[in-house]
Amino acid sequence: MEHEESARTGIATWVVEAVVAAVLLVVGIVVVIESRRLGAGWTSDGPGSGYFPFYIGLIITISSLGVLYQSVLGKERNTEVFVDREQLVRVLSVLLPATVYVGAIALVGIYVASAIYIALFMIVLGKYSWIKSVVAALAINVVLFCMFEVWFKVPLYKGSLDPLAFLGY
Repeated sequence: MEHEESARTGIATWVVEAVVAAVLLVVGIVVVIESRRLGAGWTSDGPGSGYFPFYIGLIITISSLGVLYQSVLGKERNTEVFVDREQLVRVLSVLLPATVYVGAIALVGIYVASAIYIALFMIVLGKYSWIKSVVAALAINVVLFCMFEVWFKVPLYKGSLDPLAFLGY
């Protein structure tokens, strides 16, 4: 008998849970150690500067140990595939451009980077025409520029290249 649906292949969910728990365990331990270095005890005038971070780090550490134990040694380990190739491609098609966008903000500022990001996102993933995409991206960013820079007088980052310097803002 043929399988109607091909078997999903990929990393098991318990492996991903274990890796995330291990990373958070390291974070929790670092917070605990650094909080103790800052002074996690009670001083004459109240809690030390590391008092609350210490307990937050302790909660993260204990929770991570619990999740790590359950994911690796638990009786009901989740062996289902966490993400298959198709799902991963979809996630990366959004994550990678977003990462480039964040980097572009440092160079050309939030307005120019956002206009490019919105236009390309609409063209590539949304399958809109380039004219509609560019008009929408420019309109959104002109409205945002007016709202923040002109009306609210809240300057947003223009980037190290400052391509909008000719506007006087």
